[in-house]
Amino acid sequence: MKMYNPKSKVATEFIDDAEIRETLEYAEQNKANFPLIDQILEKAATLKGLSHREAAVLLECEDPAYIEKIYALAMDIKKKNYGNRIVMFAPLYLSNYCVNECRYCPYHHHNKHIARKQLSQEDIVREVVALQDMGHKRLALETGEDPVNCPIEYVLESIKTIYGIKHKNGAIRRVNVNIAATTVENYRRLKEAGIGTYILFQETYNKESYEYLHPAGPKSNYAYHTEAMDRAMEGGIDDVGCGVLFGLNLYKYDFVGLLMHAEHLEAVFGVGPHTISVPRVRTADDIDPDEFNNAISDEIFQKIVAVLRVAVPYTGMIISTRESQRTREKVLHLGISQISGASRTSVGGYAEAEEENSAQFDVSDNRTLDEVVGWLLDLGHIPSFCTACYREGRTGDRFMTLVKNQQIGNCCDPNALMTLKEYLEDYASPETKAKGEKMIADTIPLIPNEKVRRLTVEHLADIAAGKRDFRF
Repeated sequence: MKMYNPKSKVATEFIDDAEIRETLEYAEQNKANFPLIDQILEKAATLKGLSHREAAVLLECEDPAYIEKIYALAMDIKKKNYGNRIVMFAPLYLSNYCVNECRYCPYHHHNKHIARKQLSQEDIVREVVALQDMGHKRLALETGEDPVNCPIEYVLESIKTIYGIKHKNGAIRRVNVNIAATTVENYRRLKEAGIGTYILFQETYNKESYEYLHPAGPKSNYAYHTEAMDRAMEGGIDDVGCGVLFGLNLYKYDFVGLLMHAEHLEAVFGVGPHTISVPRVRTADDIDPDEFNNAISDEIFQKIVAVLRVAVPYTGMIISTRESQRTREKVLHLGISQISGASRTSVGGYAEAEEENSAQFDVSDNRTLDEVVGWLLDLGHIPSFCTACYREGRTGDRFMTLVKNQQIGNCCDPNALMTLKEYLEDYASPETKAKGEKMIADTIPLIPNEKVRRLTVEHLADIAAGKRDFRF
């Protein structure tokens, strides 16, 4: 009989089905145990995080007053660890060739409706220039899994191309990569290529559901997929990004599995996931989300975000354009620290409008990047294009230490302001520029360290004069 062991390297031992079911039963039994919930909230308020079992109790709690307490704590933790910054990025789909048969993804091998495409290096240059002309500095590369049509060599070449593009004041300063589970050696090659975060969604942690949803192809191997983050970190990648696709399986099960995965990485490597994403199943070519009967409401979605924030206070949380403006607005203050803007989920699609359907899913937020930036400013957030930590080597546990010591005021806020200033000078509409300049003026006095504050003011003046790329 297998036993739960967060330090094990075996998927079914660090994601133990019996432990998840016992946790869910414990949470159900204690959902109205308010003295226990008070204790859990007190622990969470120390910013040390929660166990998967403690977090499950909060997620299960149905008392409106306590839900409000959870939300208030999530907001407080988000402010203390990340301030009011929201980091901006865009996905770039390089290829949608795929040999897998995932039941929820239109890239599945037997889908004959979708146009199969792969960007050439010349295509990539055009797409990246278009992204730079919007103001983006951070990309997430996406591909299907196809060792023949999309080998690791193609991905590595694409990364090199992207980092080499110099166009006006534009620059992609961090390339994150979301590709299929691979070998330690390939992760090592990705690290050498200079990637930021390696992202891989589990989709679901329920092994039985996982195997049903992935009937054929390399991704059907539950253990190989679930153990990928271990191999990535063994290959030298400091920052990994986890996530599940909510709606495929019972959300409570996957919520607990996600936190157990974070605990496992912390137990084995001394640092948990750099980011956690919270996508929900969306309509796409050949895919009807109504076929999946585990869809979650906006209310449950908010609760998931808030409890994740209090359970893993140091981890960045991402919400994409899968979600509408309205939904994104509801969860921004509950713990989200990164969002995409002006996204295309087709292969390419930035340089010119797509003529054929190659998209992975329908986008719910179709606004331009400038509209998203202006909206964030209206809500009191600082849109940040910062990549300083990655480029200064503050990754993995070094980054986590920075967050845990709440150094946002002296480091992250100034970097955010300087990258926002670059955006305002080079790309913003007059209306957005006026909003951004006010945000900068209002935020500078809040920088606690006098020297950092003075240097920030100097660098902002330098940016206005045409210089670029300052960072602390």
